[in-house]
Amino acid sequence: MKRKPAVAGAFYPADVGKLNKLTDLLCGEEVQQKMKAKAVLVPHAGLIYSGKTACEVYKRVSIPERVILLGPNHTGYGTDISVYPGEAWETPYGDVPIDEKLREQLLQYPRAQPDESAHLYEHSLEVQLPFLFRYAERPFRILPIVLGFLDYDTARDFGRFLGSLLQGMDALIVISSDMSHYIPAEEARRKDEILISAMERLQTDELYLKRVQYNITMCGFIPAVVGIEAAKVLGARQGVLIDYTNSGEVTGDYERVVAYAGMVFV
Repeated sequence: MKRKPAVAGAFYPADVGKLNKLTDLLCGEEVQQKMKAKAVLVPHAGLIYSGKTACEVYKRVSIPERVILLGPNHTGYGTDISVYPGEAWETPYGDVPIDEKLREQLLQYPRAQPDESAHLYEHSLEVQLPFLFRYAERPFRILPIVLGFLDYDTARDFGRFLGSLLQGMDALIVISSDMSHYIPAEEARRKDEILISAMERLQTDELYLKRVQYNITMCGFIPAVVGIEAAKVLGARQGVLIDYTNSGEVTGDYERVVAYAGMVFV
């Protein structure tokens, strides 16, 4: 079983030539010094809107042979911890294989379930693949995980479980999340700085609490808790903000934006 692209031709060009031209435009000059990150946080809107921020992260980190993709559940389908059960994902660049061995280990976590339905129409993980293909120096495998709403303790514990599985492996955790949605740009920045500060200090309890307390519409805060907790097990000591922008920089409308942050955890 292979997953077919759900948003090719919508969130990004389905044609390889057009996709390459777009990523060339978004990514600009290459970076010579690559960071060895435990995890990254990148946005997942249409590439024309958030692709620059995503690329500012991807071009600065080494892409290993194993990539774990953590994204929020926008569709409501599937289980709370939905692990893709098939063998590969189709992309404009060809198929990317699923890390079946790691999946088998991950499914030992009680609430993790093999589930296709949460992945069928979900865009948050799919839009990361053009950047992974662009910057990977060798073939890579992915393990896509879509996360529904989890209480803090479960998200923290699942993250620690994931981190324990990855110890000794050459792996990168990709946390897919947009920040504030559909509010003025100044308000978005003010609210998002609260959560970015918590992530810089790896304080996942603060991230979770303040996202709820201040009604900050960061859609991937559950994946962020999971990914940061896993990164901490792997030795991460800080989060570093690489880029922050919003859709207004493309549309010219700063009164109703979606905001995007790019971070690395090292």
